[in-house]
Amino acid sequence: MKQYDYLIVGAGLFGATFAYLAKKSGKRCLVIDKRPHTGGNAYCEDVDGIHVHKYGAHIFHTKNKEIWDFANHFIAFNRYTNSPIANYKGRLYNLPFNMNTFYQIWGVKTPQEAQAKIEEQRREMEGRTPQNLEEQAISLVGRDIYEILIKGYTEKQWGRKCTELPAFIIRRLPVRLTFDNNYFNDPYQGIPIGGYNVLTEKLLDGIEVRLNTDFLTHRTELGAQAGKTVFSGAIDEFFGYHLGKLDWRTLRFEQERLNIPDYQGNAVMNFTDSETPYTRIIEHKHFEFGQQPFTVISREYSSEWIEGAEPFYTVNDDRNNLLAAQYKAWGEQQGNVIFGGRLAEYKYYDMDQVMARAFEKWNEQQ
Repeated sequence: MKQYDYLIVGAGLFGATFAYLAKKSGKRCLVIDKRPHTGGNAYCEDVDGIHVHKYGAHIFHTKNKEIWDFANHFIAFNRYTNSPIANYKGRLYNLPFNMNTFYQIWGVKTPQEAQAKIEEQRREMEGRTPQNLEEQAISLVGRDIYEILIKGYTEKQWGRKCTELPAFIIRRLPVRLTFDNNYFNDPYQGIPIGGYNVLTEKLLDGIEVRLNTDFLTHRTELGAQAGKTVFSGAIDEFFGYHLGKLDWRTLRFEQERLNIPDYQGNAVMNFTDSETPYTRIIEHKHFEFGQQPFTVISREYSSEWIEGAEPFYTVNDDRNNLLAAQYKAWGEQQGNVIFGGRLAEYKYYDMDQVMARAFEKWNEQQ
């Protein structure tokens, strides 16, 4: 007789949500994670009362009221609204592209003036089919916005020239003809009061968790203890990279504690010029309206993924999409393994989507 119904590999939001649903239905679960903490990339480090988003900014936002209500069942969320600032060679612009942005770039004051300016600039690509990301961006919003707010940031994020990146990466660029700096259109948005760790701990309450435990190193003995395995790690790694490695972009963070009450006056500042080596600076206290007399910032650098680094962003070109589909087909042949989450599905998910996928995967078991 198996000791557990489910061995859940990964204590991030996918694994924790699946474990909660399984336990609620009377199933016995063991959750393991190779990291020394739960929460996956949503993990927060407490620095003298400031909850530092250790793996980059995480803002919970969703259109899914069921998921919003589910998360709020465990912890209340504050009213944080994501309103990032773009810094281009020392000049500041509001994001996403809205009337504040257009006034800062062109001095236009009405939606009609802004629309006319965008249409004028888009004519550069009139009659031509975009062949790369640069041409696609210009065809959508014109050269000024592209040069100031897209080009440098995108090239740092992807590690190659915009003229070398495929057009499909930016199929659309949201443009708002209102003075609205709210980055997301979702009706529900906020940060868990007390940090994401509280949410994860409540999801995993009463469930056995083993940290610093690498499933792939102890696959046979761990798998033998459960009827089914729920795997939320990288699917190509699960199969020993037998078909080849999937490509990822990874991030590196430089964290600094500063003895000043405020560094940049905003949680998220993107650096859109090519000269600044990092893509953005996160000032963590602003996620929770902190009043501490000091602050903590993280500079974020993007680079190619190498084995041993944390995979963050999928590279959804033809090669990787085909390879991911082949691995997925192999995964579907594994009768006692359930693959789910960002790494296992080779798909970028927001946090609400990760939790929704856990619901979907659990419902498939019924």
